[in-house]
Amino acid sequence: MAKVNWKPGTMIYPLPAVLVTCGETPEEYNLITIAWTGTICSDPPMCYISVRKSRHSHEIIKRTGEFVINLTTEELARATDWCGVKSGAKVNKWKEMKLTPAPATIVKAPILAEAPISIECKVKQIIELGTHDMFISDVVNVIADDRYIDPETGAFSLKKSNPIIYSHGHYFKMGDKIGKFGWSVEKKKKK
Repeated sequence: MAKVNWKPGTMIYPLPAVLVTCGETPEEYNLITIAWTGTICSDPPMCYISVRKSRHSHEIIKRTGEFVINLTTEELARATDWCGVKSGAKVNKWKEMKLTPAPATIVKAPILAEAPISIECKVKQIIELGTHDMFISDVVNVIADDRYIDPETGAFSLKKSNPIIYSHGHYFKMGDKIGKFGWSVEKKKKK
């Protein structure tokens, strides 16, 4: 087996494909598809999104200091892609994709009603990078669709919501579970 050197690039895949919602009023509400996103701290809960400076949503998020990360599903795959290639400066993505803005609990930006999970965020710091700015943010609230919450345990089932992921220019659905955190060191139960 041989290893080959490639030019430096973004090869950390797969990533969640999310729809980020932003705006303070219905007239400026927008959606942007983001794959450069993730968790950066669990206590306090923090995450980030990186947005290309030329994108319409960039200025809205920079000005308002708020946004919502909405996880996407197989049912939202077409809308997720479409909202990533169209500009909110030229088209109403909500109307064109028949998506529903709904009130968030804490931030002024709307949530995506069709999303299984909506993560309300307040920008803590903006780091200017190359083509993108990174919006480091506090998670101030999470709204979950109760269809995916187990009534007995209260646990949220991502698998039931059929989330999609992005990998090197393509969208995929999630695969089968192969383990859980700590399974590699669990002691076997005696029978």
